[in-house]
Amino acid sequence: MSTDVVISLATQAMNLAFKVAMPLLLVGLVVGLIVSVFQAVTQIQEQTLAFIPKIIAIAAVLVILGPWMLGQILTYTSNLYESIPALVGG
Repeated sequence: MSTDVVISLATQAMNLAFKVAMPLLLVGLVVGLIVSVFQAVTQIQEQTLAFIPKIIAIAAVLVILGPWMLGQILTYTSNLYESIPALVGG
């Protein structure tokens, strides 16, 4: 297995991790920003107020996009396992 193959596999894995994690991170960021603006406008300085909306939003995204995320990971893993003989030169 050459260096190019290892770099290609690592790049594919990082791209998949980015693609799968991005919806969750974006929802957490947007909900956190909305709650922060709400706290600034209303001058409510409760630290725990931001956690409940984030947890609910991220859980909703997991329910909605979970099957797609799982499908992406399973496809990548299946393709990786099928390419093992070619990768080791057998």
